[in-house]
Amino acid sequence: MDDRTSGAVHHVVVVALENVLALDIGIPMQVFGSWPGGPYSLTVCTERPGVLAMHGGPALSVTDGLDCLASADTVVVPGYLEPGAPSAAVTAALADASARGSRMVSICTGAFALAAAGLLDGRRATTHWRYAAALARQYPRVLVRPEELYIDEDRVLTSGGVLAGMDLCLHLIRRDHGARLANQRARLLVTAPHRTGGQAQFIDLPVLPAHSEGLAQLYDWALRNLHQPLTVDQMARQANLSRRTLIRRFHTDTGMPPMRWLLDARLALARELLETDDLTVEAVARRCGLGTPANFRTLFKAHVGVPPSVYRGTFASLSRDAGSDDV
Repeated sequence: MDDRTSGAVHHVVVVALENVLALDIGIPMQVFGSWPGGPYSLTVCTERPGVLAMHGGPALSVTDGLDCLASADTVVVPGYLEPGAPSAAVTAALADASARGSRMVSICTGAFALAAAGLLDGRRATTHWRYAAALARQYPRVLVRPEELYIDEDRVLTSGGVLAGMDLCLHLIRRDHGARLANQRARLLVTAPHRTGGQAQFIDLPVLPAHSEGLAQLYDWALRNLHQPLTVDQMARQANLSRRTLIRRFHTDTGMPPMRWLLDARLALARELLETDDLTVEAVARRCGLGTPANFRTLFKAHVGVPPSVYRGTFASLSRDAGSDDV
């Protein structure tokens, strides 16, 4: 979809679901709307036109229904409260729009609507980190990547929470019309012109699942022993389960395999130590079970998106020597 050569106005349709999040719907409206004579036109629609409940803001008056998706070049689904599958009419409309060739985009928990329409099956996708495990549980065919700001799968794009949606919308302008126009729009909105999708969300990982299939004691034990070289077999023995049963229950609870959960728990502890303690990198790596300082730096940057030194400088709550090269 390249409007640079055709000169056509690109129609962006925002699908507002019940209890749409005020900031989430405001992002595509600000980025693609209020652009007279520009490359984009914008329509907001909903399943039942009229007054729509909006979370975090006043009620929203929407005059257009789902039929306007027929002319959509890009469809954006902002996040909504209590994410889950929308109505059959909405999921069918989203699936039909995708089949007609519309580019499908979600912000935050809008990914649940795309997943319900089958548009994320077999694809990498992200959402707000708080809901990533739920997305993985409800839609096991989706390759959930909660650590990324946004993911571009060509015709289907998803973003994490709130301002990651801004990053994704600016990315779409960059894809459609190049960096110059995207940067102009970013300056108008007083935001950073470019954060890559691979940059990690700075997240407080929910290491302990909200629901547990009898593994609560195992989670507590593992978190107390992160400094040890834990294995799946060792955890299975601790829980008195077979390896296969343990893996199945972990996936039900967390949406991920045991070793990925352990890595997330170790990285969460590392972030806490970097924020609140003066420990050297070697000591942090040892207490988190992340190996040598070199291995720790590599893993931390790969999964958090920045080196430990940058993270500590950004989030540390204690005064530290700015000239230290410990990290």
